[in-house]
Amino acid sequence: MFFESAAVVRQLRGSSDLVVVASSHAAFLKAGALTVSAFNHLVHGYARCEGVGDARRLFDEMPQRNVVSWTSLMAGYVHASQPHGAVSLFSDMMVSGARPNAFTFATALNACSHLSDIESGRAIHARSETCGSRSDVFVASALVNMYGKSNHVDDARMVFDEMVERNAVTWGSMISAYAQNARGHQAIALFGEFLGASSCAHLLPNHFMLSSVISACASTGKLGLGRTAHASVLRRGYASNEVILNGLIDMYSKCGCIDLARKVFDCIDRPSLIPCTAMIVASAKYGLGDHALQLFDEMLARGIEPNSITLLGVLHACNHCGLVDTGLLHLNSMRDKYGITPIASHYASVVDMLGRAGRLDEAYELSNQIKAEGDDALMLWSSLLSACRTHQRLDIAVEAGKRLAEFNRDVAGAYVAMSNAYVAAGKMDGATRIWTEMQRRGIKKDPACSWVEIKDVVYVFRTGDVSSASVRQDEVMELLKELEVRMRERGYVGRGNGWELDFEEEGKGVMVGVHSERLALGFGLVVTPKGMTIRVMKNLRMCRDCHEAFKLVSDIVEREIVVRDLNRFHLFRNGSCTCRDYW
Repeated sequence: MFFESAAVVRQLRGSSDLVVVASSHAAFLKAGALTVSAFNHLVHGYARCEGVGDARRLFDEMPQRNVVSWTSLMAGYVHASQPHGAVSLFSDMMVSGARPNAFTFATALNACSHLSDIESGRAIHARSETCGSRSDVFVASALVNMYGKSNHVDDARMVFDEMVERNAVTWGSMISAYAQNARGHQAIALFGEFLGASSCAHLLPNHFMLSSVISACASTGKLGLGRTAHASVLRRGYASNEVILNGLIDMYSKCGCIDLARKVFDCIDRPSLIPCTAMIVASAKYGLGDHALQLFDEMLARGIEPNSITLLGVLHACNHCGLVDTGLLHLNSMRDKYGITPIASHYASVVDMLGRAGRLDEAYELSNQIKAEGDDALMLWSSLLSACRTHQRLDIAVEAGKRLAEFNRDVAGAYVAMSNAYVAAGKMDGATRIWTEMQRRGIKKDPACSWVEIKDVVYVFRTGDVSSASVRQDEVMELLKELEVRMRERGYVGRGNGWELDFEEEGKGVMVGVHSERLALGFGLVVTPKGMTIRVMKNLRMCRDCHEAFKLVSDIVEREIVVRDLNRFHLFRNGSCTCRDYW
């Protein structure tokens, strides 16, 4: 009987069914037609259909192999989420004397990306140079991705800059490398370069690139560009891509637009775990605990199992709303109800929750029970110390301070919190000791700054310095003085730590003692249309005096004001805040 090998090969190429691959294998065996090409098609077929073990056994049986044989199996390992197997196979290939091609290098580098294996990646990079494949666009793109995923962003940029030809994947990989390594401003700048180059090269942004840009906008608070990226998502037909939708929820919430985040979420017909978790976390940060817990209940009712991040969001929601007993209930049921073992970040949230509620002894006891290390321990004891300042528990504050002093790193925020705890309790000698220790260790408090984005331009203000307002300085000063008068008419007293309008002689643009967020607010009120929401970003925690002032201002000017500080979001409207004065 005549064996139609071409027909079997066509069947193999188009199939994603392991049974079809096995039957094709049997047909080749029966016909005695197992050539190198046939072996390769079968290896690739098994690997594509989740049968990488069968692919490896067949590979080992091959009397002869070529570069396609090696590359197909390596790709199978990557596809099966076994990147170690791909890297090991590449080493075996080098020993065998087979010569890799561009696809082999790209596949091996992809495996290193999954592993963040910079050592193996550099070795493969060097090999690609000697084999003359380094200039290939696919190899170079894989190198950019590998260095980015391994947190070596400057190496990725070096490869990127040396490329003669770039495609959308290359640009997307470099933008992603910046976005994933907390270099959002550079990601946004590079996206701007892409838009300039794309008109000449006829390149279009793909969903991967847009997702990275949206992530960069979220980390930098660039709402204007985030909206532009959202518009591009709609134009390109990616509105149903869940990764992008999740990024949009995160971006809008981090840019002070919780209502827009909800609109994106509500457009998803049946949201899965990832967007549900994103919306729960976003609601928690705005103090919308009831909404976050309602979303969680709806998610469970639809049979969606939470993950560790979801439950962290639930704990944050309970924390920011003072739902202490509810939060403890969720913590204690994590293991039995959902099979999730609490980790240090869960416990740190609960310690913070207990501390905010004044249950310092319980918080201290739990802190001692947790085996936290590194950043987790730093976050845990810093949270406890902050609560001690609020509730004037110097005994626990001293112990928390000792734990933090063990860290050989900058813990300025914790030291400042400890000194404030002494000041609040009237123990100035203790505060002086803390300041002396900070000087001895060379620890400096981060200078406070706040910023607002107006028509895609960011204006940064520092305490007492209104010079960023440029020609509008006098208007900002006059407005702040007017607001002070109107607030005091409503009973505002202030604590002398944020709204004292003390002008220095010949010090134009200087308002001694005025906190940065108030200057940013004043500028926003001056330059934006009446009724428009003002969004202020701040690098440190908002003080209670400023918080009280912003509530009054929101009512006086009849505007919504959003403040994103170090810990959370505050949404001020009609004289109140979504945090209900609990943060």
